[in-house]
Amino acid sequence: MDTFRIAVMIGSLRQDSLNRKLALALAGMAPPEFKFHHCRIDDLPPYNQDDDGRPPEPVRRLKTEIADAQGVLFVTPEYNRSIPGVLKNAIDHASRPYGQSAWAGKPAGVIGVSVGSIGTAMAQQHLRNILAYLDMPTLGQPEAFIANREGLFDDKGHVGLDDSRRFLQTWMDRYTAWVRDHAKM
Repeated sequence: MDTFRIAVMIGSLRQDSLNRKLALALAGMAPPEFKFHHCRIDDLPPYNQDDDGRPPEPVRRLKTEIADAQGVLFVTPEYNRSIPGVLKNAIDHASRPYGQSAWAGKPAGVIGVSVGSIGTAMAQQHLRNILAYLDMPTLGQPEAFIANREGLFDDKGHVGLDDSRRFLQTWMDRYTAWVRDHAKM
């Protein structure tokens, strides 16, 4: 495969989101054959099973973006010790109707940044439980619970701290290898 398309699911809608910054910084650390597409989730209606037979256009678009990807990168904050509702809504939409999930078999990476000292540990654990049910092979190690601190992102959006940059580069190297390995299957 010459190009690997990665669907990026950012769990925050905030314009100045730390997780959006992290997703952009990570994309800059990937090999050139990896192309990252940020999936739009802010226009999805609340999931309603009554709509499974006639999903609205934003849902069809999301499912197509995921289906066209060779991997999925989840970059999420932690809200009340779990994932944000907007991310769960997107996951539910793309997994339905039952038996027609766009997620099945897509290799996933889970990461996030938060102002809290434990980063996004609880949100990531909840997300991993969901992804296991959706049959998404998910990178297990290294885990990455990033706590935001002064200088994490520089004014150009790059990771500004050397130790953080090295760690995130190791994470990205493992994630891209994970996607490559699953593409061979």
